[in-house]
Amino acid sequence: MKLILEQDVKSLGKKGQIVEVSDGYARNYLIPRKLAKEATADNINAAKLKEKARLKKLEEDKAEAMAVAEKLKACQVRIQAKAGGAGKLFGSVTSKEIADALQEQCGIAIEKNKIVQDEPIKTFGAFEIKCKLGFEITGTINVLVTEG
Repeated sequence: MKLILEQDVKSLGKKGQIVEVSDGYARNYLIPRKLAKEATADNINAAKLKEKARLKKLEEDKAEAMAVAEKLKACQVRIQAKAGGAGKLFGSVTSKEIADALQEQCGIAIEKNKIVQDEPIKTFGAFEIKCKLGFEITGTINVLVTEG
């Protein structure tokens, strides 16, 4: 029996895939648990449309990530921090502070977990921080830490 998978099924296939299974496995396990549906002409067309829409959405998201990466090149984020003697900061500049300052100063919303800091920023100066935007696209955030 031909089925269209509604969810990923271990050792069978991924969601949206058309698979051939025995009638008993389909009727007694996959269909009652809503893991698959019968591959009728209507269901196959609906699955193709869903896949087409999913691919279009992925393409739009990738284009958006590229646009954000380009915006990041032109933007410099200023963060004011308090310091003690010898230019050492009290604490460090966190990913959350960078994300908040980026949203406030440049209008670019990036989640703090996408900002990658090799080591914490504990001094004044200019830094380049990498940012993972998805789809193997990385951007660079220019951060300037000043005394405030």
